[in-house]
Amino acid sequence: MIQLLENIAVADSSSQHRLASAAENLASGNVQWTQVVNQLVTWALDAGRHILMAAVIYMIGHYAIRFLNYLITRFLERRKIELTVRTFIQSFVSIVLQVLLIVTVVSALGVNTTSFAALLASFGVAVGMALSGNLQNFAGGIILLFLRPYKVGDWLEAQGTAGTVVAIQIFHTILQTADGRQVYIPNGSLSSGTITNYNTIPNRRAEWTVSIEYGEDVERVRSVLMDILSADKRILSIPAPEVYLSSMADSSVTVLARAWVSNSDYWPTLFAINEQIYSRFNAEGISFPFPQLTVHQAEKVEN
Repeated sequence: MIQLLENIAVADSSSQHRLASAAENLASGNVQWTQVVNQLVTWALDAGRHILMAAVIYMIGHYAIRFLNYLITRFLERRKIELTVRTFIQSFVSIVLQVLLIVTVVSALGVNTTSFAALLASFGVAVGMALSGNLQNFAGGIILLFLRPYKVGDWLEAQGTAGTVVAIQIFHTILQTADGRQVYIPNGSLSSGTITNYNTIPNRRAEWTVSIEYGEDVERVRSVLMDILSADKRILSIPAPEVYLSSMADSSVTVLARAWVSNSDYWPTLFAINEQIYSRFNAEGISFPFPQLTVHQAEKVEN
């Protein structure tokens, strides 16, 4: 650290020699003010030159990084690289270029890059130990990129959150929920946890659980449910819809209807069939039960 501060204060060896010479002249009393002023001006000009050069390099580098990111994005799009891979590569390349720009700017300031690199390496080890979780997330991102359990646009359920994958970055995967929230989930948790991907298979099975009163004709209920499912064009014929008597509860008989639909039609079909079941059952006179409790009172036996 001391070496780094000395390198920042003194731009090069010639500037250091001039400052030392001026200090000796002041200490010995052999003051040659013209020479001292010239040396200070020379040192200031050297320092200003380094600062100006660093500022120019930073400005050029900033716009160069934006241009390179644009070129990389266009290249990946022309190669028709999957959006999942594109977002990860763009995030990774952007961070690497920013680090290189910082190192170049520090070098332009006259800092010894060898000492700076050693300090940066030591600092990197300390930061790496402190941020081991982020390194795990980075490794998790690499695993997800190669194994590809999901891609951008898929509907996921993971870590207690369900939503559409918006982007896969080097540390996080961004999900957009159905109510418009963006959730950032660490890649390390996703790579080692359970993921439910609803887009891997193009079709999805929908289920409707209906309770009817005891005494209702189960075959008539099955026929009505099959008519409702068969009339909806979104219901797939293969596999065919099914209706079962699922269970007999305390106050009702439970009937389960199952049918397959495409992923894009799942929610609209689920809600529409719910409404049709309610309306059709009322029209057919099929009663929905409500909780009941039958109390039997024993007769009092007289002696």
